[in-house]
Amino acid sequence: MQSTFSIWFSTARPRTLPLALASIVVGSALAYWAGSFDGITTALAFLTTILLQILSNFANDYGDHVKGSDTAERIGPLRAIQHGKISKEQLKKSLIVVAILALVAGFGLIGYAYQTWQDFMVFLSLGIIAIIAAITYTVGKKAYGYFGLGDLSVLIFFGFLAVFGTFYLQAHNLPLALFFPALGCGLLSVAVLNINNLRDIEQDKKAGKNTLIVRIGRHYGRIYHLALLATALFAYLIFALCYVGTWQSLAFLLATPLLVKHGLFVYRHQNPVELRPILGQMAGLALLTNLLFSLGLIAS
Repeated sequence: MQSTFSIWFSTARPRTLPLALASIVVGSALAYWAGSFDGITTALAFLTTILLQILSNFANDYGDHVKGSDTAERIGPLRAIQHGKISKEQLKKSLIVVAILALVAGFGLIGYAYQTWQDFMVFLSLGIIAIIAAITYTVGKKAYGYFGLGDLSVLIFFGFLAVFGTFYLQAHNLPLALFFPALGCGLLSVAVLNINNLRDIEQDKKAGKNTLIVRIGRHYGRIYHLALLATALFAYLIFALCYVGTWQSLAFLLATPLLVKHGLFVYRHQNPVELRPILGQMAGLALLTNLLFSLGLIAS
């Protein structure tokens, strides 16, 4: 019999947390490369990001349960709320608690790192928006995840906002060149979501969850996946060649054979059941690529 801790631990989806932290690693590695690294800012950013990701996971389970998207037909692992181990009311209360904790952690991060009141107000506003976005992805009558906007949201929050924000709170400037690593980081996170949506396409159709994959279809979804991987690598390559210029900065290319093998598997296999173990693989590859890119920057 599962303990209460293990039930809530699994509901937090610990496997998603390293990927969420990857964007903070990239932003901090860029700050280190620019000579502006601050360990306390990085640690507070880690804490805030973990809480935001857990909040998003709780909200996702709650929203999909209320809307009937997660059923016994689900190909992916069944959630605790589906098994009846957590009630809807318990999950809702926990969602509120985590939202408050994320707000407090974010306030601490901004309070420590800001230099001007303008910065303070901008980042406080962005933090509130991030909390609202994490909840309304699947919760509410107009949950944007049900209208095919999940990919754009992941790109913005796991790519641009996380990388730009982490860098700016340490360096207090924002070079345009950071667009490329932020884009690469965001696209790899979108690729993880894309595998999830390819796997759950039939269940999402029945539940009226019109993800991007439901809208464009399984075939174009697999092509889209290849495009995400290729564009992410290209974005990192542009930054490494044009703005860093050292051989160490190309360390992320070591992940290319694995990404190619993964992409070809996704393209050649149409059965959603076959994609069940591939979700974890994509998350691992995204994390590996981001870590190699970050280590290459630090070595440079």
